[in-house]
Amino acid sequence: MKKYICISLIFIFSLFLSACSLEKDVTNLYKEETPLEAEIIIPESFSVNTQETMKAVLTQGGQMVENADYVHFEIWKQDGSLKYSMEQAKEEGNGTYTLSKNFDSDGLYYIKVHASNDGSIIMPQKQFIVGKLSESELKFLQKGMQKQEESHGHHH
Repeated sequence: MKKYICISLIFIFSLFLSACSLEKDVTNLYKEETPLEAEIIIPESFSVNTQETMKAVLTQGGQMVENADYVHFEIWKQDGSLKYSMEQAKEEGNGTYTLSKNFDSDGLYYIKVHASNDGSIIMPQKQFIVGKLSESELKFLQKGMQKQEESHGHHH
């Protein structure tokens, strides 16, 4: 009796293993995604109460992205005292999307681009300075620089 049970278990186990064999064309069954990429381009310097234009250049698969599903800009101040509502970018053509903004206070700001095209979604972020930094913002940046130096310091 034990002999029949053992043979049956081996047979069932081999059936399970043979069901798990790989097909040669299995990779063709999955959609190959081409990731969306964005480059955020901002002016070298920002001044208070001056209209500034920020750009996002979108590419996908080496091609400029025209008519993206959506491109929104989100801007906020580092200390949390100011957050602009998310705004839709204006399409300029050749994969370039823009937003013009007037900043009414000095400080450290962040811009995040929310973009989607053909099922690929990205949200790159960049920091920038408007006018002059406060003492607390300078300390914040210095702490960030120290952390980067510490994390890159001990490679052999």
